[in-house]
Amino acid sequence: MAVSKVFCADQKLIDIYNEEQVDFIGDSRIENFRDMKTDIPKVLLRLPSHGEIDDVIHHCDISLNSELSTIKLLNYAAGTHGLKHEVILMIDLGDLREGIFDENELFDTVKQVLDMEHIVLRGIGTNLTCYGGVIPTPDNLGKLIRYKEEIESKFDISLEIISGGNSSSLDLLLNNKLPEGINNLRLGESVVLGRETAYGDYIDNTYNDVFTLEASIIELKHKPSVPIGQIGMDAFGKVPHFEDRGKRFRALLALGKQDVDHRQLIPFDTIKPIGASSDHIIVDVSESINSYEVGDIMSFRLTYGSILSLMTSKYVTKDYIG
Repeated sequence: MAVSKVFCADQKLIDIYNEEQVDFIGDSRIENFRDMKTDIPKVLLRLPSHGEIDDVIHHCDISLNSELSTIKLLNYAAGTHGLKHEVILMIDLGDLREGIFDENELFDTVKQVLDMEHIVLRGIGTNLTCYGGVIPTPDNLGKLIRYKEEIESKFDISLEIISGGNSSSLDLLLNNKLPEGINNLRLGESVVLGRETAYGDYIDNTYNDVFTLEASIIELKHKPSVPIGQIGMDAFGKVPHFEDRGKRFRALLALGKQDVDHRQLIPFDTIKPIGASSDHIIVDVSESINSYEVGDIMSFRLTYGSILSLMTSKYVTKDYIG
């Protein structure tokens, strides 16, 4: 399952998923599915809210769920429109984000879902590392397989999808330690940045610079490294702290916190983003390899979080090369 949320389901990138014929496209925002052009099954990754039930029925094929009340609403809405909707029940294996934690609740939910006329139980899944940082292991993912076997035995059914997590499960897959029976992973960061997320290792034959940021320099001056005067709150209500390094050569860039967290920008040059306001990022270029002038472009590699915020910002122009 290729995840599109980090690039806000940009259609030019969805077209690449279409060309590669991935099995599923997953996204956390129902809004991203509304205009998506694809014949690939669409999976809503964030649990549906009660206020978006009709949109879920109309704009995605499968949704991840853990609340029986929500599935009942999906069943009613699907019936009203003469449709069937598929669900994957999420099980919490200890990361403590979404998922059914109590075993009795799990079996009761399965029983009731199987009785719903307009809901198809497509499978079960789990999520790890995103909140609690719990790393996937053969032991905790083995528990997901045991739940699969118990559900199939107890209810005499076959579960088609056993979704064993996200890019943090790739380390197990690549080292042949992923428990047999897990047949689906929801991959985002590993696709766009070529990195598994359990240990942060890069994956062979992938690239980490497919997404880059280019920012225009709008000021370039030598200034002190500590503001002059009594220090109070900044624009975001926090009292900043500064290290006195004397005068430094500083570049002011034409984007700010509204667009991206400067701490998640990875310079190509020996420069350092040192701070930001809403609309400006300040970069120390005192030790840069390159020589800069006002109007020049400064380039950065990106993290998963910075890609997400930059793709979300309407003030950042997206250019495509190749």
